Amino acid sequence: MIKSFQNIHPIVFLIIATTLEVSGDAIIRTCVYNHTGLARIGLGMVGALLLLGYGISLNLAPVEFSQVVGLYIATLFVVWQIINYIAFKSVPTTPILAGGSLIVAGGLIVTFWK
Repeated sequence: MIKSFQNIHPIVFLIIATTLEVSGDAIIRTCVYNHTGLARIGLGMVGALLLLGYGISLNLAPVEFSQVVGLYIATLFVVWQIINYIAFKSVPTTPILAGGSLIVAGGLIVTFWK
C-alpha cells in the first residue's frame, strides 16, 4: 500500500498535511474558547483526528523528511492564512505578509538550493 504513494507528487501530501494541521488547530482553538460540555469534547476529538491525519499525511510524502521541511513551512504559512480568513475572518496585516514572504522565500531556499 505504501508503494502506491510513491507516484503522488510530494506537494499533494504537503497541501493535505498543512490543511489538516491548520484546520485541526482552528477547531481546537474554537472548542477551547467558544464551547463547553459535549460540544467541546466532540470538537476536541475532531480536531485531534485532523491533527493525527496531518502527521500521517506529512510522513507519507515520498521524500526524505529533511527535504520536505522547507517547502512544508512555506506551504503551512500560506494555508494558515487561508484557513485563518475562512474560520476567523482575519485578514493578514502588513507585518504578517512581510514576515510571511520571508518564510516562503526561506522555505523555497531550503528546499531548492542545491
